[in-house]
Amino acid sequence: MTMPARNPTLEDVAQRARVSTATVSRFVNNAAVVAPDTAERIREAIAETGYIPNMLAGGLASSKSRMVSVLIPHLSDSMFNDTIEAMVEDLSTAGLNVMLGITGVSAERTEQLIRDALSRRVDAVISSGPLNAETRELVRRSPALFIQIWELPADPIGIAVGFSHAAAGRDIARFAVSRGYRRPHLVTADGARAMERRDAFLAEWREIASGEPSLSTVDIPSRFGHARRAFAEMRRLPQMPDVVICGSDYLAMGLVIEAQSAGLRVPDDLAVMGFGNSAIAGEMRPTITTVDVDGRRIAREAIAAITSHQKGTLPDQRLIDVGFRIIARESA
Repeated sequence: MTMPARNPTLEDVAQRARVSTATVSRFVNNAAVVAPDTAERIREAIAETGYIPNMLAGGLASSKSRMVSVLIPHLSDSMFNDTIEAMVEDLSTAGLNVMLGITGVSAERTEQLIRDALSRRVDAVISSGPLNAETRELVRRSPALFIQIWELPADPIGIAVGFSHAAAGRDIARFAVSRGYRRPHLVTADGARAMERRDAFLAEWREIASGEPSLSTVDIPSRFGHARRAFAEMRRLPQMPDVVICGSDYLAMGLVIEAQSAGLRVPDDLAVMGFGNSAIAGEMRPTITTVDVDGRRIAREAIAAITSHQKGTLPDQRLIDVGFRIIARESA
């Protein structure tokens, strides 16, 4: 059996580039501090030798790993996709390495992924997943910055970058009333944030309108196909709703297709609202009325907080409200 060749070392790169190992190390940690001609020689030497820097070792030496763990419940049919894509792109541009983890709806799975991330000495954990008491205590004891996204808890562990789901629910109710709808049906995923929007919608509706909205609940993650069951439930109601308020754009798209397949016109016979402002929501026919959350700003605020933390300073704010806006389109 042939033994594999040894891994190229920092010394190999330095020898080929005709520089010191310290210069190679500086280039690996921050190429901008090395003269352009020297940087080019080192870059070529790394390519020729196949050297792979040990970023963990370098990070431990400086107490900074330049690694960030990003944890989300799911990617399939997820309203988080645009936010996470923007965040990973911007984190990478900022010179940070991203570890992406999928928590599902399990607090235990979230705890394990956070433990794994902290064991690798990440600079920060960005999470939108569920947290149990053990995880909260674990994160409080860690030197890593903890950032909750997509929500604004009353007492965040580290900092939170998000928006008020209750305020969104109330605004959706007011929007529906302003458009003249009187028989709303809510299709909501069985999750804390979606339920918070639903409950706020119901409370506001009862204040400003008459009649009790009808409800459907779907499993997490909500999927395109859940719309078929929700539409069938609506058809069995004593009176057909005039607007469907969906917990995600994927549910809204499914409801539009189901309504059209049944011969209904959207929005004339049945209006539909989504949530999340996914790219396809503006490309459907009809285009889908939805609630937009600025994923790019969430990413920018998270990166700014991480940068401050790396410099040894605390972020100015623990709660950063990025807000939301209702985008009125053709479907409602």
